[in-house]
Amino acid sequence: MGCKLSQLASSEFHSDPFHRPPPPSDPRSPLTTKQQYCMLASWKGIFRQIEKTGIILFIKLFEENEELLHLFEKFRELRTKEAIVSSAELAEHATQVMHTLDEGIKGLADMDSFFAYVRHVGGTHRQVPGFKAENFLKIEQPFLEAAKTTLGDRYTPNIENIYKLTIRFILENLVKGYEDGGNENETQT
Repeated sequence: MGCKLSQLASSEFHSDPFHRPPPPSDPRSPLTTKQQYCMLASWKGIFRQIEKTGIILFIKLFEENEELLHLFEKFRELRTKEAIVSSAELAEHATQVMHTLDEGIKGLADMDSFFAYVRHVGGTHRQVPGFKAENFLKIEQPFLEAAKTTLGDRYTPNIENIYKLTIRFILENLVKGYEDGGNENETQT
C-alpha cells in the first residue's frame, strides 16, 4: 500500500518501456498514434497490390468524372473500362499516384516532411493545363472504393474511418499546395 516495496514495484513498472503509453501524435495529424499504426499496418496490404489498386482507383474516378479524361493526354482516348484496364500508360500513372499517396501516408510520422512533400506535389499540378484544385477532391471516393476492393474483409468500419481521415487530409494538403503554388507564382511575377 504505502510501503517502500510497493513504491519500488510501482516505479519499476512505470519505467518499463513496454508499459508506457505510446508517445502522443503530432497535433497537426488527423490520426492518433494508434490510428497511424493501424493505417500503416493496413496499407501494407494495399502496397502489395499497388498497381491493381491504382487502376481500380482510376476506373472509379473516370466512371464518376468522365470529364477528367481530357486532362490526361496519354490516355484521353480510352473510352471503355476494358481499354482503361489494359492501358500501360494508365497503369504507370496509377502506380505513380499510389506511390505519391504511399509517401504521404508514411510521411504522417513526420508532419514537417509530410507537408513539404504533399504540398510540393500539389503545386506541381499547376503545370497541368486545365487542372483545377478541386480535381484532387474527386479522388476521395474512388480511393476509398479501391482500398475496400483490395482489402476485402480487412476493410472494417474502423479502417474505413482511418482511410477517410487520411485521404481527406492528404487531398486537402494537395489543394493547399496547388493554391500556394499559384500565390508564389503571382508574387514572383
